Formats: sequence, structure tokens, C-alpha cells
Amino acid sequence: MDKYSEERTQSWRVELRNSMKPKERMKIPRAKMPELLPEYRCHTMKEEVNLGLTPQMAMTEAKRCLDCAKPTCIEGCPVNIDIPTFIKNIERGNFLEAAKTLKKSSMLPAVCGRVCPQEKQCEAQCIYLKTNKEAIAIGYLERFAADYERESGNMSIPEKAPANHIKVAVVGSGPASLSFAGDMAKMGYEVVVFEALHEIGGVLKYGIPEFRLPNYVVDVEVQNLKTLGVQFVTNCIVGKTLTLKDLEDEGYKGLFIGSGAGLPRFMNIKGENLVGVMSANEYLTRVNLMDAADPEAETPIFRGKKVAVIGGGNTAIDAVRTARRLGAEKAMIIYRRTEQEMPARIEEVKHAKEEGIEFMMLRNPKEYIGDEKGRVIQMLLQVMKLGEVDDSGRQTPVPVIGETELIDVDEVIISIGVSPNPLIPQSVKGLEVTKRGKLVVNNETMQATIPNIFAGGDIVRGSATVILAMGDGRRAAKGMDRWLKNQQ
Repeated sequence: MDKYSEERTQSWRVELRNSMKPKERMKIPRAKMPELLPEYRCHTMKEEVNLGLTPQMAMTEAKRCLDCAKPTCIEGCPVNIDIPTFIKNIERGNFLEAAKTLKKSSMLPAVCGRVCPQEKQCEAQCIYLKTNKEAIAIGYLERFAADYERESGNMSIPEKAPANHIKVAVVGSGPASLSFAGDMAKMGYEVVVFEALHEIGGVLKYGIPEFRLPNYVVDVEVQNLKTLGVQFVTNCIVGKTLTLKDLEDEGYKGLFIGSGAGLPRFMNIKGENLVGVMSANEYLTRVNLMDAADPEAETPIFRGKKVAVIGGGNTAIDAVRTARRLGAEKAMIIYRRTEQEMPARIEEVKHAKEEGIEFMMLRNPKEYIGDEKGRVIQMLLQVMKLGEVDDSGRQTPVPVIGETELIDVDEVIISIGVSPNPLIPQSVKGLEVTKRGKLVVNNETMQATIPNIFAGGDIVRGSATVILAMGDGRRAAKGMDRWLKNQQ
């Protein structure tokens, strides 16, 4: 029996090796994800672009896995999912067992299978890449197993330790918080999550459009946490509605802060206060969470016809694809570097191009121009070029002196990054923060400078992926569990 899993026995490995030799497995081409047609999907907000693998497609893709003696894919996963075991369960047709394996490490497998950058994490460590072949489609298989379990109605709940009657509070209900809450509940703690908004899910709900991550998928994952014993309180702002002292007085022994990075950044250029210029946070929150795409909504959103989105990350791509679905005749990404430097997922860029999104590379806004009513009508762009390599390992974009470009716009969405939510650090004395407002924590335990407070996700990282935030939540759960036990 190997050190990575109690499930992957030698007899199982022999059985699978005898069923198909490695050379035969390596001849199988990687599965291609079925998708809605671009000409149809760019007019629908609610229907998911990726349609998921069929059982046969999933089993065939699972056969590609070589069941490496040292599965480096696990090392590439921030939450340490036992990837070979769940994949081999799919190969055998044991789809529900595959889902159970996933839930031992992740309470959000259907979410992660959709939005995690597997190509930069687990799949980036796949041995296939050393042979110039495509990596195992780990993300597709994770989504398949989670979706199969949900659609079968046979939802599994991980084993839970006996209740220890110790209360812990969680601020925010994004991926870091949900991951932390799940692990703490499994260890027997009484966990209560406090969410400022009226919906549970944090960025999973307000920041990611339904054509990429349907709300019902998030809702089912949250319901699994409720079944595990996690309690949720909405419309409650810790730091305002409740103070840290209030929580301590109510008997909470530990606090996890996962309140995210909800403070948008702007460029502070002329015209940024014009009507029609807004942050991607506001734009996506209004559309995703407040149903502003509905003309009959209480706060309907303006539907621009010439929409420019500033930025090159996943949020920028989400915003520009949303604008296209809301009727934009010309939807553009304005990015100061080249496409190769864009942090957005390759798959999302591909989908955007198929949907008619225009990419204007090596351009940076210099000024927004408005009409007599104060509404944006044009944007002056500075032409850029790539200069020396900076600390991030990318070439620094620098202006091309004297070269500008004027384009017509009627809506501008700014997506150049976010800063951590400042409410908690401002309301709790003794919490150390960086100059950028990020909470300072021990990177191993995620413990803050106040001993009973732990944190993770964007409030620590500034801006990160769903799976990295979940990894923070898992480390924080281990760290808090160890700390609380030492206090007894």
C-alpha cells in the first residue's frame, strides 16, 4: 500500500495495469469538453457554456491516467485532493466513490471543477507534459464526478468527529471561508458563518457569472455544508452588526476572517467619475446578485452598445462576456500587455474570442471623455510596448511616446485589481496589516497577530484563485484546531 492513499492497494494497481498497458493509455486523446455554440450562448446569461463530460467520455479520459508511483498532480493541488484515486474510481465506473474521494479534501468539487485554473496547478504537474502530450483533464473529471453525484440524488457527507461543543465564527462565505468551515465541522466544531450579503457564496455568487458557474451548483455545495452542521447567518456585518467582543461574549473561541477583497482599484485618470464608468465588482455584483440584467429589476443596469473592459484577468473576461450577453454590439478588452501575459485562463479567452470579443492589446486608458450630460462617450488610449522584465517575471509595459488612439465607448468597466476589505482590520485593534491592507498571518497556520484569529483568501493574498483561497481555509482549520487544543 503506497503512502498517498489507503484506497490504492497493490491489487487494484495490478488490476488496472493488466486491463490496459501504459502505452495503450498514452495513445488515448484528451477529452474535448462539449460546449454551447457561440452564436447561441452569447445571448443567454443563465445557460452554462461548458456542458460536462458524458459517463463514457469520463471513463475514457480516466483511462489515460497512468497511476504514477509518485503522483505529482497531488502536489500541484492546493487542497491536496487524492487525484489518482478519484480518477481510477471513474475508470472503474464507481462515480459515487470518486465523488466521496473528492469530498475528503474539498467540499466544493463541482465549483472547483469549473473555475479552478487546473492548467496551472494539478494538470501542470502531470507526467504527460514531459512527453509533449496533453495533461489528464483533471478538472473535467472533477466536475463530472461532482455533477454525477448531485444529479443522482445520492449526496455523500464526509465522516464527522464527535461534537466537541467549541464554537468558532467565520466572517464571509467565500471559498476560503467555506473550505475552513467544512474542515472545522468535520473535526467536531460548532461553526457559524456570518455573511454581509443576502446570499451565501461570496465571490462564487457575486463575482462569477452563471454561464461559467451556475448558482444552483453553489447552492448545492452550501447545502452539503449545512448538512454537515455548518450554520449560516446572512445580512450580518462583522465589525458593524456584530463586534469581535460580541462574538467572544457569545462564546466563540476562534474567528476565521475570509471577507475577501471587495475594494476595487481605479487608475485615477481624468474622466473616471463620468457616468458609465464603473468597477467590475459593481458591474458583476449588480448583474449576478441583484438581477440587474432584468429591465424590470429595481436597479436595472445600463446596457452599453460599445463596452470597454480594462484588464486582462478572469474578472475582466467575465465582465466583457457579460456585456456581450447584455447586448453590446462591440465588446472590447483593453490590456496594457500582450495576450501571452494575460492572467486570465486560456479557456476563458478562447470562449471570449468565439463570442466576438475584441482584444486590444498594448493599450492603456489615458483619459475618459464625456458629453454635456456627464456620460462617457470616448476613451483616449495610450499605445504601449513591453520593456524590461519586472519583479513578476513579466516585461513592464511602457508608453510609446506620442502614440495615442481615440475610440468611441458608452460604457467602461475597470478590472485592474482589488484591495482587501478594510472593515475588519479597522474595527479590530491589534491586527497587523501590510501597506496594501492585507492581513499579516503565519503562512503555515494562517494565524493572525491576535492569537484566536485566523484568516485566508483574498484578505491575505490581495487577489487569488478560488482553489488557493480554499487551500488557505484548509491550512487555517488545521492551525486553529491545533491552537484551540493547546488552550485546553
